[in-house]
Amino acid sequence: MTAPASHPPIGVKSIDHVTLVVKDLDKSAAFYVDLLGMRRVDRPNFNFSGLWFQAGATQIHLILEHTGSGPAGLPLFPPPIGAGRVFHFAFEVPDCRAAIERLKEAGVHVRGGPSLRPDGYVQTWCHDPDGHVVELFSQPENPR
Repeated sequence: MTAPASHPPIGVKSIDHVTLVVKDLDKSAAFYVDLLGMRRVDRPNFNFSGLWFQAGATQIHLILEHTGSGPAGLPLFPPPIGAGRVFHFAFEVPDCRAAIERLKEAGVHVRGGPSLRPDGYVQTWCHDPDGHVVELFSQPENPR
């Protein structure tokens, strides 16, 4: 789909936040803050429980699973095995290989990696406490 010639593109500036439904705010806070190093930020006083975290200019908004939220974790109809690369979000980290070791030390199952992409980036995948697929990647080790 293309915009009509008389209308310029909307002009998205960046991804501001990702919202996830979770079963346990404390377990999720431990994953996103204690393990990944995001910082907790203020959240408006909504009529449902949740937490917000930030890294750089991007935020993760967590909503505690409730009647109107839908299920926590994977979609109601999970994608086929191997589709996690499609259904995920990613964080840039200083050193992906070091991040993998830290994840393993914390008992987090690493789904794959370190993998070297054709453009030189190093990446891996894991699950947060609710099964959301999280990619961690770092800049090329030997930039060209």
